[in-house]
Amino acid sequence: MGLLYAILLGAGGMIAIVFFLLVSWAIYYDLSRSNIPASFDHPFKLRFIYRILILMFTMGKILEVLGLCRQVVLVRFLLELWRPAMDPSLSSKDLHFDGVPVRVYQHKAPSAGQRRGLVFFHGGAGIVGSISMYEDVCSKIAKESDSVLVSVGYRLAPEHPYPAQWKDCFTATVHFMQNAELYGVDPSQIVIAGDSAGGNYASVVAQNLVERSDLPKLRAQVLIYGTFQSIDFNLPSYQQNSRMPLLFRENLLYYCLKYFLKDTSLSHDLLKGSHVPDEMRLKYGKWMNPDNIPEKFKRRGYERVPLAPYKPDVYKQVAELHQLTFSSLFAGDAVIRELPETLIVSCEYDVFRDDSLLYKKRLEDNGVKFRWFHAENGFHGILNLFSAGFLTFPNSIEILDNIVDFVKHL
Repeated sequence: MGLLYAILLGAGGMIAIVFFLLVSWAIYYDLSRSNIPASFDHPFKLRFIYRILILMFTMGKILEVLGLCRQVVLVRFLLELWRPAMDPSLSSKDLHFDGVPVRVYQHKAPSAGQRRGLVFFHGGAGIVGSISMYEDVCSKIAKESDSVLVSVGYRLAPEHPYPAQWKDCFTATVHFMQNAELYGVDPSQIVIAGDSAGGNYASVVAQNLVERSDLPKLRAQVLIYGTFQSIDFNLPSYQQNSRMPLLFRENLLYYCLKYFLKDTSLSHDLLKGSHVPDEMRLKYGKWMNPDNIPEKFKRRGYERVPLAPYKPDVYKQVAELHQLTFSSLFAGDAVIRELPETLIVSCEYDVFRDDSLLYKKRLEDNGVKFRWFHAENGFHGILNLFSAGFLTFPNSIEILDNIVDFVKHL
């Protein structure tokens, strides 16, 4: 008995030491690598959340090096432990739309007529994230906007490489549009929405639906701090927020290459722009021009960095990044002007801020009706923190309120 107690005590002490070392590493990494501007509100809450993420990814990397578990598997598992509650006024049902897993949120109370429909694509770089992680976000939008909401559980990379993600989103959306009335939804009142990678998928789905004359026209799209281009990673927001949690610029490039199953050592060439052919620079230069970004967004510091000389071998390895099904900013004017009414959400402290500003400019130039909400103290991933207790951020509530208001008043 004494021996067993000693073993347990020793194991407990070892676990405590390992945990202490991991926490110390997370604190050190945060303080030495991240750069939170003095103008940002609530830095301590953000640092706390970021350190938890560092712990998760570090533990995953250790297990991967030991050959016990892939990093992404552990990270997904730990993220799934976050189980937000659904609003009790709703019911949900897990279904498959043409083979794509979805969760349909419907109101328990009957409606006098058909409701509006909303299809939501979650974020997570196409690598992590799930329907369950967005339970509270989706149920709040469904309840407050009086909509039937479909949350799409698209396949994730690297097990399912691009373009499986946006194609799953497209498939689920088309199925819902074709069967909307079965769920008490008006087929002419369907909105698509997504955050981060989900915002990218929403923009791609909307553009591809322009060509579908056999389907009702989308009523609207909601693009929440999405990524829409892969040419210039030195725009003002990429420079200003390069080390801003929760998404560093270097991590963005790393996971972008992971998403496409490419060599992550190419990130340096992507950062310099060596992957962009000369004809592409000429063709898309008018849309990628930093002059399209208002001067007020350059006040925190910006130095124009020309793209480095083109390297054909790099382009061949990452050509998928330039396809319109990823870089949706570069769709032709004929497609852009047919897009539905749009809500664009951007965050000041987000590397993707300027992607949203440039996409907004394209809509504006083509006469597309839009609304823009800019979260002055927002950062990447803030949407999921609207009901996180003491870790709740005011801007996350404001973003959701703006989404709900936009959808309600279409």
